[in-house]
Amino acid sequence: MNLLLITTDQQRGDCFGGQRGVRTPHLEALAARGTRFTACITPNLVCQPARASILTGLLPLTHGVRDNGIDLPEAMGAQGFAQRLAAAGWATRFVGKAHFSTQTLFQGESGRPENKLSSRHFGPDWQGPYMGFQQVELLCSGHSLFRLLEPPLGLHYEQWFFSDGRGPEKLALYRQGSPTQERASRPFHSHLPVEAHPSSWVAARAIAAIRARPRDRPFCLWASFPDPHYPFDCPEPWASLHAEDGVDIARHRVLDLERRPWWHRAFVARLSDSSQEIGNYGFRFLTGAPGEEALLRAMTANYYGMIALADQAIGRILAALAEEGLTEETLVLVTSDHGDFLGDHGLLLKGPCAYEGLLRVGLLAAGPGVAAGQVVSEPVSTLDIAPTLLARAGLSAEGLHGRSLDALLAGRAETREAALMEWDMGFLDGADELRLRTVRTRRWVMTRELGSGAAELYDLQEDPQQRHDLSGDPGRRALLRDHDALLAARPDDRLAASLPRVGLA
Repeated sequence: MNLLLITTDQQRGDCFGGQRGVRTPHLEALAARGTRFTACITPNLVCQPARASILTGLLPLTHGVRDNGIDLPEAMGAQGFAQRLAAAGWATRFVGKAHFSTQTLFQGESGRPENKLSSRHFGPDWQGPYMGFQQVELLCSGHSLFRLLEPPLGLHYEQWFFSDGRGPEKLALYRQGSPTQERASRPFHSHLPVEAHPSSWVAARAIAAIRARPRDRPFCLWASFPDPHYPFDCPEPWASLHAEDGVDIARHRVLDLERRPWWHRAFVARLSDSSQEIGNYGFRFLTGAPGEEALLRAMTANYYGMIALADQAIGRILAALAEEGLTEETLVLVTSDHGDFLGDHGLLLKGPCAYEGLLRVGLLAAGPGVAAGQVVSEPVSTLDIAPTLLARAGLSAEGLHGRSLDALLAGRAETREAALMEWDMGFLDGADELRLRTVRTRRWVMTRELGSGAAELYDLQEDPQQRHDLSGDPGRRALLRDHDALLAARPDDRLAASLPRVGLA
């Protein structure tokens, strides 16, 4: 059996499979012939820890990447599903955005291929191995093409982008329509040819990998798309696919900080001190100023367009799988690393507030042994991907924090009590450390900040918009204790004490 994992970046759980009016016909078709999970969460709210958890099947404080800006230890990467499958005879390959290592370090080069400066040492002939994958083709520049690296910097996408001699011309087309030539703070419609867009490149290289697969052994391919992560720079015609005046924008977009625990207020105060900017990318919260609804509509339409483009690229990969006669012998999983606030509670992008828009991701599965048209509401996690892939290969997942989804995929009853999220981050420029622990059950979501003991609790059944924090309700004390007990059941995190502190990235 072959294994195909497809991930997007920063795609909300309610933007999978036709929800909110997002045009995703290929994801909808995949869900119809397979299983859709409605309560899958990420083990961390930002990219690097979440991706390390997908690879390793371990929670962040165990694999060591407890925040952005920390490289996944290579010994941990070697314990991930790719290395285990390769050792058992699978052909393992990765295409797209990895983000197992940091692009930029204050001390310069890290020696990792994903590091901006170190990338110059990995020429066109280098294709791995990397983090257990025998062969890789990687994006190095992140998301904004304003920062696209030029050879000899960069990796496979950047080398390909400039290989036709038209790199500067394509970058000029990309910048057309931008509100400024230096910043991508607001959404704009890129004029970059769609075939040069990273999503199109990932699809093309994934298709090439499928067609060039070894015929004497099964393959495991991870195809990783960098969209719909900000900046909001969708190319035409996808940028205009969803009319701005018709998109389903956030319903509760009020920054009601007086009803939230202390770290929500501290987070927004920090952003206010820095003019609400993150890098070159844009606003992190709404203030109620004139024109903000129009801005949110433009962002949402652009975000939907990036999802639709990724969906079309995923459809191309699935079509190639069918053309090769592999559909019935390939398990396909599609998910994302984390979501996006997208205006919920007056917030944008991501941060230390475990609302459903950021915490919950989509998870679709199809292939052998997967029930068709099934919807599963048990709380699961992207931690469960690694043990699921290993189980399909007949390999042990002992020692991993995730659990195989095979029983649920087959339609057998299996109760999942809860899924966990954890994030230790340097906060407020290193003045404090925020230690967040979230437990998500079918009905409830509770976050506890370990340093202060403060908590928040939401009833997702009665209050799906999470407007009412019930942690201060005396009648909910027993419920809080039950959720604390679920957090306490987390496996040992003894590695945490030796890890470096870093700021929000």
